[in-house]
Amino acid sequence: MSIRILVADDHGIVREGLCSLLRKQPEMEIVGEATDGRKALGLVRELIPDVVVMDITMPNLNGVDATRQIIRELPKVKVIALSMHSSNVFVADMIKAGASGYILKDCLFDELVEAIQIVYDGGIYLSPDVVSVVIGDYVNRLTKTNGSPLENLTNREREVLQLIGEGKNTKQIAKQLHVSAKAIEANRRKIMDKLHTHSVADLVRWAILGGLTTLEVSIPES
Repeated sequence: MSIRILVADDHGIVREGLCSLLRKQPEMEIVGEATDGRKALGLVRELIPDVVVMDITMPNLNGVDATRQIIRELPKVKVIALSMHSSNVFVADMIKAGASGYILKDCLFDELVEAIQIVYDGGIYLSPDVVSVVIGDYVNRLTKTNGSPLENLTNREREVLQLIGEGKNTKQIAKQLHVSAKAIEANRRKIMDKLHTHSVADLVRWAILGGLTTLEVSIPES
């Protein structure tokens, strides 16, 4: 029986290249492609793949939060992070979210195939370059009594914070999340209270420092 795979990456050439190579594997089947975390979440609910190959830094909903929601709703689905980032922030957050694997985008294709097979069989796969990060920084982070303030945010608040960090204003966020502008304003006030901030610019900094978005953002409208 083929391993049913969904690939989520906002870079078209990367996503299409991965899918093309994976389709040539006789024991693997591409069942879907997603351009961001929110679309990946929807497709996972619809298709229930065996393995999701998930980019981390994607618009609308990042790979970490998408993984967290996937694992909570469909724990049998396995997620492998495929990222250019090897820092402790990204590795630790992705594993804590429930990912079963983490490999870097500069790896050879054979490593991705191996990772998919291991994870599908119930194992854990980490690229050699990130193992030291896991056994060092990640373990230390888990043993700390005081975690990041971002851990106090709800899933919805994290989504709103990411979209703020991506430069979207209240109306745009409300439309994207299918809620009222008043609801988003309430979310933003709660986020500010929890992070002890008083400006949107501070929220953008938190979104970047917390790995919810990248430096390539614009300051959102108030």
